[in-house]
Amino acid sequence: MSALAHAVDDDGDVVAALHALSELRRQADRREALLVRRARARGLTWAEIAVLLGVSKQAVHKRYGGSRREARSQ
Repeated sequence: MSALAHAVDDDGDVVAALHALSELRRQADRREALLVRRARARGLTWAEIAVLLGVSKQAVHKRYGGSRREARSQ
């Protein structure tokens, strides 16, 4: 991820920087989803996770949770 972040900050090739930014977002989204699942498995509440991510409880629950998804994974 750090190589992609460096490519985004490069003032040279704007096309390469935009491509790197897009890939960086995809990787960050995947990593965030993994960490949210781990946090829930370790007992963190949706409210605690929301504070850590800087979003509302509703936003994190809508994106990653809901009783349907949690019930499916158990």
